[in-house]
Amino acid sequence: MKKTGDEYFDNEEFRSILDTYEESVKSGHPLFMDADDLADIADYYHFTGMDQQAAETIDYALSLYPNATLPNVFKAREALTSGDIDTARECVEKIENTDDPEYHYMQAELLMAQNKVEDADTYLRQYFKTVPPDEYQDFVMDVANIYFDYGLNEKAYEWMMRSKGDGSNDFKELMARTLLGLGKYKDSERIFNELLDKNPYSKRYWNALANAQFMNEDFSGAVSSSEYAIAIDPEDPESILNKANGLYRLGNYEEAIRYYDRYGKVTASDEFSLLHKGSCYVNLGQQEKAAEVLREALKICPDDSRLLPQIYQELAFTYSALHELDTALYYIDQTRGLDCDHIDMLVLKGHILLENDHIHEAEEVFKNAIIRSDNDPSVILRIIVSLYDNKYVKASYTMFKKFFSMVVNDDYKEGYAYMALCCFDLGYTEEFLMYLRLAIDRNPHEARLVLAHLFPEDMPAKDYYNYMYQKLKK
Repeated sequence: MKKTGDEYFDNEEFRSILDTYEESVKSGHPLFMDADDLADIADYYHFTGMDQQAAETIDYALSLYPNATLPNVFKAREALTSGDIDTARECVEKIENTDDPEYHYMQAELLMAQNKVEDADTYLRQYFKTVPPDEYQDFVMDVANIYFDYGLNEKAYEWMMRSKGDGSNDFKELMARTLLGLGKYKDSERIFNELLDKNPYSKRYWNALANAQFMNEDFSGAVSSSEYAIAIDPEDPESILNKANGLYRLGNYEEAIRYYDRYGKVTASDEFSLLHKGSCYVNLGQQEKAAEVLREALKICPDDSRLLPQIYQELAFTYSALHELDTALYYIDQTRGLDCDHIDMLVLKGHILLENDHIHEAEEVFKNAIIRSDNDPSVILRIIVSLYDNKYVKASYTMFKKFFSMVVNDDYKEGYAYMALCCFDLGYTEEFLMYLRLAIDRNPHEARLVLAHLFPEDMPAKDYYNYMYQKLKK
């Protein structure tokens, strides 16, 4: 039986219980089993993506134990996941043992699901006063885990700080994941590396480390970590997808496509992997293949997916590059009723019109975007960059001069690298060096992103000015 990476699900005791249950189901005569064991089996099925088996197991558990805690908790959490608060509440009300901490956790979760986070926290803090001292650590961990599952990382961290920790791997892992959620990527990496020193064969730790490295823009490190996870389990979808995403961000598009395809073979392709695979083809200039993959992503994408606007956007870019303007504009228009940045979509529409030489129409759309954004500097900047991308370099330069003198203040950090690039292309050496220095000082990330192709590979942004000064002054 394949390892899951979860310590409890992979131990012999649980595997024995699972084997016994599955043999009984196969024979058509399910055994009379303990309610907690049946809930654990349902958790295992849910953890491994076998949702139908999980539902059947929990229904069987509830047929035997209609008022048992863990089966009702499982059912309640499933209901909350689908937004059915009434059903979740009914499940909680069926729980007979109201002294069980799980009952109180679910009362708090009902509040969280209704965005009553502070009410939930007050409830948990009041209940905390009744917890025996020898159970403090377990309680704190349980509460922190719940907050983490709801994406409330600050609350999770706050609760973990109520404990000094027990030095356990579980505590360290939750701390590392919480720090990752708080954007403290280096701290998260450090803890995952400590965990890997103790257990170098945990694909879960390797994947988590890859995620931390990816978020910290250490894409080479993320690829390397994902490779360790793949070596442990060559068919683990998360590891394969992590590697594909890292390769994508490194610009290794052909190899990334190979791993997106591999991901699709070990699990059903989803809109995320197909969107990025399509983007790989766009970056390789293979627009026909990109359109084919992106249409496939659109076909399987749920109507409520947060990625739907991105798929429409990428399709619009693709068909614009194929000079099929009407189709490109059709996909942009499909975003009107979606939850997305509609001003950003206006800028994109203007960009596509400009790319297809509809200059006056583009100008009107850009003006509309600026008015609707109330002269938002970030919107104006995207329009100026669109001019540059469409080879209106002098117009872009002229607009940048006005932008920096009239729109932004001295603390503004965006756009200087693009202005430097305009000056470079126009041969304005002194201005290029001036804006290069500003770009490095104010936004080295943007400087690397926009100007790296002008410098030796892997040169730090801080060295750009001296290198270019020496090169241009010779």
